[in-house]
Amino acid sequence: MAKQEIKQEQVLNVEEAVSRSEAFINKNKKTIIAAVSAIIVVIAACMLVSTYYIKPREQKAAEALFAGERYFQNGNYEAALNGDQDYAGFEAVVDEFGNTKAGKLAKAYAGISMAKLGRYEEAIPMLKAFKGGDIMVAPSVLATLGNCYAHTGDTSKAIDLLLDAANDANNEVVTPFCLRDVAAMYEQQGKTAEAVELYERIKKEFP
Repeated sequence: MAKQEIKQEQVLNVEEAVSRSEAFINKNKKTIIAAVSAIIVVIAACMLVSTYYIKPREQKAAEALFAGERYFQNGNYEAALNGDQDYAGFEAVVDEFGNTKAGKLAKAYAGISMAKLGRYEEAIPMLKAFKGGDIMVAPSVLATLGNCYAHTGDTSKAIDLLLDAANDANNEVVTPFCLRDVAAMYEQQGKTAEAVELYERIKKEFP
């Protein structure tokens, strides 16, 4: 008997909960419909923005960047940076598409191009503006930034950035050259032991 009463009570509790839920829905039907409609509108708007604005901009930015990359790879940093009659230049790509993936990469290219042209003070803010996690690009940008600080007289900051770049990259393309540059700066500061330590590391890790 006791079990039957408990089951009946449970059924009554469930029925009461359902009844209350129905009453709540009926009472707040307009509010619920409005909220659901708003969510649908937001989702639809996001999809439209992605399809008709973000993706086309990404495509245009990538196309603009491609022309500059060819100049950059050929060592024509002036044309890569400032463009020609058919191509606007990395700086223009940054200005127009800076918030796209290609636009962010253009900041790295622009900063490195400026550094290659000896425009170190201009290169620094461009390189600092680059945000990216690519295991090759990010350390290279950091290394270039370090060298820019070295050329503008901030040796302490240059050393810190170059050591960070060397450790972040941990490859033969970036690391030994960063360590070599830091070792040279240590020599200029009279820190012979620290310089020798880095030269030995280069010989051991990157023979």
